[in-house]
Amino acid sequence: MSYPKNYMYSKDHEWVVIEDGVATIGITEYAVEHLGDIVHIEFPEIDDTLSQDSSFGTIESTKTVADCYMPVEGKVTDVNEELLKNFDTLAEDPYDEGWLIKVEPTSENTDHLMNAEEYEAYLEDLDE
Repeated sequence: MSYPKNYMYSKDHEWVVIEDGVATIGITEYAVEHLGDIVHIEFPEIDDTLSQDSSFGTIESTKTVADCYMPVEGKVTDVNEELLKNFDTLAEDPYDEGWLIKVEPTSENTDHLMNAEEYEAYLEDLDE
């Protein structure tokens, strides 16, 4: 698996990339593979303000229901409605077309998150 180098990652397998004051958030390829076939996604409402580490939605698969957690604090400005039309997009392109939400972060502090190299090392430890 390959993880974009300019993204930051959480231990809960969410990713975030902050560009021009907008934080785009999704789940990693590792998470998508472990979920299996996705059957439902629940998003927060536009303008919801969510704190770091709070749940912002759920992804239901044929195996489980998984909460998604905020890697940064912020106000929801957009949700990826296209995913609701084609869940396969998340599996095919989790880092570009498969984003989940966009937020206006109240802080751009990502010190608590891992870079791609650290995340890959974290995954190796998980799979041992």
